[in-house]
Amino acid sequence: MGYVIYDKSMSVDGYIAGANMRVEAGLGDDGERLHDWAFHDEAGRKLIQDEVAQLGAVICGRTTYDMSIPHWGPDGPTASARVPVFVLSHNVPDDIPEGGVYTFVDDLESALARARETAGDRNISVMGADVGRQFLRAGLVDVISVHLVPVLFGSGLRMFDDVVDEHVTLELDQVSGSPHATHLRYRVVREG
Repeated sequence: MGYVIYDKSMSVDGYIAGANMRVEAGLGDDGERLHDWAFHDEAGRKLIQDEVAQLGAVICGRTTYDMSIPHWGPDGPTASARVPVFVLSHNVPDDIPEGGVYTFVDDLESALARARETAGDRNISVMGADVGRQFLRAGLVDVISVHLVPVLFGSGLRMFDDVVDEHVTLELDQVSGSPHATHLRYRVVREG
């Protein structure tokens, strides 16, 4: 069985989106700069390729879906790799792209079970602030991957606000970087 990975790009002051998130700017004002490392840096592109090659499923929430579907289209966040995406939502939108990779589920346990069944021994990526927090609170994340971008946002959506009720021990697994981002990968240490 693969890992459940919560993977986010983050400003140095802890924001995963800028202020004023909306459909036209899903990552808020100037938030797209959090992903520059993935598009403008050869090392970043290779990192993404390697991660997608090991990916068997994606889980995201409805907000991430609604904000991203204009950019993702039917193929989802992995583009031509077409990795299946399980969207946590209490209802199904009317305008799902035909031939899309999306399956809508209404609870965390169903999303994870369906993703595990689909992914087999490959990894599952958890996307979105709220869904990531739910997975962390439930103790379901195996790896936290943070792409630390050299910028201070000052406001927006924080990655780790109100996430856990008690300490979660992390073990540093990998560090790499470029002028565009420092990539930190932590394993979640299971106590007991």
